Amino acid sequence: METEQSRFVQTIGGVLILMALFFPLWAAAFIADTLIRKNTSPKTEVLNAGFIDLVSSGQVSASARLIRLRIGEPDKFSLPFTIYSGVSNNAFPAQVMGMAARTNEHLVTQFITPLSGLLNFSIDGWRCFSKQEKITQAGFIYQLGERLLTGYRTTLPGSWLNGRPHNFLNSFATLGLFFQTGAWEKDRSANMGTCWVSIRYHAAYTNPSQLNIFLEGLNTNGIYSGYSLGFGLEISYTVHLKAQVYRYDKPPEPVYSLPLYQFSFNYALQGKN
Repeated sequence: METEQSRFVQTIGGVLILMALFFPLWAAAFIADTLIRKNTSPKTEVLNAGFIDLVSSGQVSASARLIRLRIGEPDKFSLPFTIYSGVSNNAFPAQVMGMAARTNEHLVTQFITPLSGLLNFSIDGWRCFSKQEKITQAGFIYQLGERLLTGYRTTLPGSWLNGRPHNFLNSFATLGLFFQTGAWEKDRSANMGTCWVSIRYHAAYTNPSQLNIFLEGLNTNGIYSGYSLGFGLEISYTVHLKAQVYRYDKPPEPVYSLPLYQFSFNYALQGKN
C-alpha cells in the first residue's frame, strides 16, 4: 500500500515531465545541450529543456529542467542553480498501469547518473581553460547537489509491505574534463555546432539507515562512486545526441557490476544560448 505523500510526489513529477515532453509539439524547438552552452537570454529559463535517456539495463527515463538561474552578484561571483524533475520506467509507468511487481534495479542507474531523481536540486556548470572564445577548446565540468530518489520495499512474498515505495534523499557530486571542437553539415558552416568528449568521476551518498528501510539486511556505507566516458554531437535544427558509459568502482546494491550504456536525446525551447 502506497502512502498518500509518495503517490503525490510521483504524480506531480510525472505531470511535470509530461508537460515538458509535449512542449516541443507546441513551439519551434531546436536542439541545444546543457553541457556546453552560454546564456545570452535575459529571461529566466523555465521548462525549456528536457532529456530522454535509454539505458542498457532496459530502463527508460525522462527528465525536464524546471528552472535554471544564477545566484550571486551579476558580473561577479555567481553559481548556476538548476532544478530538474524526472521519472523512469521503474516508477511512473508502474504506478499508472497498476503493476505490483517492483524492484530496485533502477537505483543502479540513478546513483551514478547526475540528472536522475524525482526532484534534483544542483549547482552545475563548466569552465574553459582558455579565456578566449574558440571553437576548439578544453575545460572542466562539475555538478553537485541533492536529489529525491524512490526505492521499493523488498520483503517476504505476500507481505503488505512488499513493493511499498520509500522516498529518500541522495547527495551527489560530479567532476570531470571535456574537450570540444566544431561540427557542421556540409555546405552549412554558418550553422556551427559542437562535438565533444568528456571524462567524469561520480560520487553519491545516502544514509545507510534510509536504504535499510526498503532493502532489509543491506550491508553498505551508503557511498557509491564510479566514472564515465561521454561523447556528444549537437547541431542546431539537425541533431543532438549523447552517448555515455558508466562504470562503478565496486558493484552497488542491488548487485549490478556491468557497465551502463546511456543514450540521450535532448531538446530546448529557445534560441541557442
